[in-house]
Amino acid sequence: MDAQNNPNSYSAKDIIVLTGPEGVRKRPAMYIGSTGNAGFVHLLYEVIDNAIDEAIAGFCKNITIKLSNENGVDTAEVSDDGRGIPVDIIAKEGKPALEVIMTSMHSGGKFNSNVYKVSGGLHGVGLTVVNSLSEYTEVKVIKNSKIYRQMFSRGLSVSKLEVIGSADPGKSGTTIKFKPDETIFSVKSFDTIALNERLKDLSFLNSGISITLIDSREDEEKITKYFSENGFNDFLLYLRGNTEEVSKPIIISKEVNSTKVNVVMQYVNNYSEEVISFINNIKTAEGGTHVTGFHTALTRSIVNYIEKSKGIKVKASVAGEDTREGLIAIISIMMQNPEFEGQTKEKLGNQEIKSIVDSTIYSELVTYFEENPSEASKITMKVIGAAEARESARRARELSRKKSIFEGSILHGKLTDCTEKDPDKAELFIVEGESAAGSSKQGRDRMFQAILPLKGKILNVEKASEEKIFNNQELHTLVTAMGTGIKEQFNINSIRYKKVIMLTDADVDGSHIRTLLLTFFYRYMKPIIEQGYIYIAQPPLYKINVGRDVKYAYSDAEMNILLKEHPHAGMQRYKGLGEMNPEQLWETTMNPKNRILKKISIKDAELAKQLFEILMGNDIEARRRFIEEHASEVSFLDI
Repeated sequence: MDAQNNPNSYSAKDIIVLTGPEGVRKRPAMYIGSTGNAGFVHLLYEVIDNAIDEAIAGFCKNITIKLSNENGVDTAEVSDDGRGIPVDIIAKEGKPALEVIMTSMHSGGKFNSNVYKVSGGLHGVGLTVVNSLSEYTEVKVIKNSKIYRQMFSRGLSVSKLEVIGSADPGKSGTTIKFKPDETIFSVKSFDTIALNERLKDLSFLNSGISITLIDSREDEEKITKYFSENGFNDFLLYLRGNTEEVSKPIIISKEVNSTKVNVVMQYVNNYSEEVISFINNIKTAEGGTHVTGFHTALTRSIVNYIEKSKGIKVKASVAGEDTREGLIAIISIMMQNPEFEGQTKEKLGNQEIKSIVDSTIYSELVTYFEENPSEASKITMKVIGAAEARESARRARELSRKKSIFEGSILHGKLTDCTEKDPDKAELFIVEGESAAGSSKQGRDRMFQAILPLKGKILNVEKASEEKIFNNQELHTLVTAMGTGIKEQFNINSIRYKKVIMLTDADVDGSHIRTLLLTFFYRYMKPIIEQGYIYIAQPPLYKINVGRDVKYAYSDAEMNILLKEHPHAGMQRYKGLGEMNPEQLWETTMNPKNRILKKISIKDAELAKQLFEILMGNDIEARRRFIEEHASEVSFLDI
């Protein structure tokens, strides 16, 4: 009896060995995080990061990314004017270096510190993973006055390295074009908003490097250029926007034991903290030891300054969170051999970096405070004010804890709950508008789907004090429905639904509501985003009537394809969820078998916050520029 018929049988014949691309294709999420939007665009990031590494090494000044679409699936082409991937033969392998890099795990120049002093790629799997998860990959290399070309598919080479032309002497570079494998991914297009933010970050972090994005996926080609002359200073101005400043920017740049520590920070007049961190140009959305070191040094330097200063009266002890209220900071570390937690490089793990950043930032801040007493006074007054407000809010919460609206019962008629009580199986739909709420209540599966309607837009917690937040009725209803509480009472183990789905219209108002919700979750319920409990539902944009059959399109591209296939079909553009009856809403948006959900990550929440500041902030000029830049891609509202 074999293992299939006898589950108790387990021997050597049951062991499966996956090598090269087989392992990547079998478990892609291990290498790119997911097979959804984040993983799809991560392939492109891997290729771009290689070009950026050439720029860091001083050999690349221009990078061009071109997006196209082939038969409904996006393709990407990345070109740089760096040294070009080596094409000579690796004696041990008997193959060109290019082929080895593209088909063999843990191969590449990132292991040699003489080739790349620092780099974002460190495992030698980036291009191999891109190749393994792509229907095809085409690589062209300009080197030795020649143009080389080789084709790959799903992790393997499908052609020999060949010379296809000649190039000008002294010219070099690499062009990589790939088409993600649609049998692997649940999506077919690159997340344009996330990509634009990534390229903008890279231009700020690498002043003088020109990055061009050419989007040829629509009929009208769109070209966007990214270039920063002043680097980190430009980055800080971008993040600050039109927010009133409390102190002048503090710029710290120092090299310690081959590790470069770059920090730009400033206090502004609001309640939130905006700390963005990078390691070798890779954004560490979940922070890591470098951010921990920065936070420790910041708190220590400010607390010590307050204690040593005469005449400063403090009514409350200063905590770390007080030193970060109203802080904008960019932390960029360039180092050898970074150790990330996971292949997707979300969090730095090197313990030695914590002490390097801590000691460096502490020393520099102590010196800055001594040499700039007026700026130090502005910062300490801001911090002391935050500490006193926090203590006052804590006392108020303690006095009213039993009466707190966040611990009361759910308002009658607001939440339409489900029968299922197991959080792993229960879903909560946060629905915009009474009309859509009515359809969703009728169309849902009552066993496991709960409905919570929102009346208008919730409070913008980014600009609100805690007093306003604790007294906001819409937030009360939302938090009570979730069951977790917030602030000191937050307990993720008490959550009532592990799928919280935002269901809003695909228009400006719907996008605004989603952004407000994400901002609230990000600021007050961050662990539920980190655990992957927050989703965005994607309702269809178009209803296509093909005779007696009905088809739905979730994007302009899908609509165009359907109309080409059925020239005489009738088409209806949904203006809102309320236009769909309960059966249609269930079939297209709520039925787990058919619906399309986007899982929200910390990156999505950070991006939503930035978009909200642009669209709803006081900087009219920034809002005008954003609208002009994105007017032709209104489809980004249909997340």
